Amino acid sequence: MSAKLKRQSKIKRILSERIISNQDQILRMLKSEGINVTQATLSRDFADLGVIRVFTELGVQYLLSSVDYGKEIAKLVGLEILSVSHNETVIVIRTLAGRAQGVAHYIDRLNKEEVLGTIAGDDTVLVIPNSANNIKKIIDFLENLSTRNYKVT
Repeated sequence: MSAKLKRQSKIKRILSERIISNQDQILRMLKSEGINVTQATLSRDFADLGVIRVFTELGVQYLLSSVDYGKEIAKLVGLEILSVSHNETVIVIRTLAGRAQGVAHYIDRLNKEEVLGTIAGDDTVLVIPNSANNIKKIIDFLENLSTRNYKVT
C-alpha cells in the first residue's frame, strides 16, 4: 500500500471513530501513529476523501462525505442559504454569516456540469453557470436544497 493510501486509510478510521473539530487534532493523531504530514497535504487528503466541515450541536466537526452523510450535509447547507438572486448571467446566494465558503465548497464538490465555478466571501456566493441557459436549472437545484422559504429574484 502506498504511503498516501495508508495515510488516507488512517484519516478515514480516525474520522469514523472520533469527533474531530480542527485539523490540528488529526495532525497530532497521525503523528502519534508515526505519520508526519503537513496541513497542506492533510487538506488535499480531505478533498480527495470528501471530508467536509459541518456545524453540529457539538460545534464544528469534520466528517467523511458519503451517501449516508450526503443527505444530512445537504440539509445543513440548505439551512445556511438565506436568499438566491440572479440576473441574465450569474447567481448570487446570500448565506448565514461566515458560511458562504462552506456553501460554495459544497456546490463545487457536486461537480455539476452546469456550474463553471463559485466565488465565496463571508456571506455571499457567486455561482457562475456554464451557460445563461442553465440558470433556471441551477436555481431549481438550489430551491430543492434549501429548507427555507426564500424568494428567488
